[in-house]
Amino acid sequence: WSCFDEFNRIEVEVLSVVAQQISCILGAIQQRKEHFVFEGQDIPLNLGCGIFVTMNPGYAGRSELPDNLKALLRPVSMMVPDLTLICEISLLSQGFADSESLARKVTMLFELMDKQLSKQDHYDFTLRNIKAVMVFAGNLKKEAAPDVNEESVVLKACANMQLPKFVREDVPLFLDMLSDLFPSVEPEDGGNEDLIVAIKEDLAENRL
Repeated sequence: WSCFDEFNRIEVEVLSVVAQQISCILGAIQQRKEHFVFEGQDIPLNLGCGIFVTMNPGYAGRSELPDNLKALLRPVSMMVPDLTLICEISLLSQGFADSESLARKVTMLFELMDKQLSKQDHYDFTLRNIKAVMVFAGNLKKEAAPDVNEESVVLKACANMQLPKFVREDVPLFLDMLSDLFPSVEPEDGGNEDLIVAIKEDLAENRL
């Protein structure tokens, strides 16, 4: 068996060639052949072989599958994942006691960013990015004191992971979102002390 992840990231011209190759394999399977000619070579055929692909239709940077390729594949629809539940389980597995409330806030933050921030090619507010923030928050919690404010840890994870990606005009809006979702919460300190000292020393040395 073979699985091709994010199949529609391949260029349309290449997908047309792949469609011909898949058609050749499926034709040989239908005829129950033991050997068949593939790309000019005679190769043995495993009748139990399977071809699976995953794709995100309508996603930025993705191609539409050619009709001749669609005809060779059986579609299976997937449900939209429950992001809040995924966040909650991820936080809970990393020791966050208030995982349910924090998961709702993180999910709401990403929904607001997706709807209200400007559209940039490098912005990613999908589950992949949310998961990265959850892992970072878990690492911060492990390094912090046992009685640390969990909201401050998650706030710092969201800010540190997202702010460097934003264009200038989106930064104030993002900070407003954080203050609305985490009122009266200061991000957990720590982790950047050496960097801050080095920056200050360099600024002083260059009289900036």
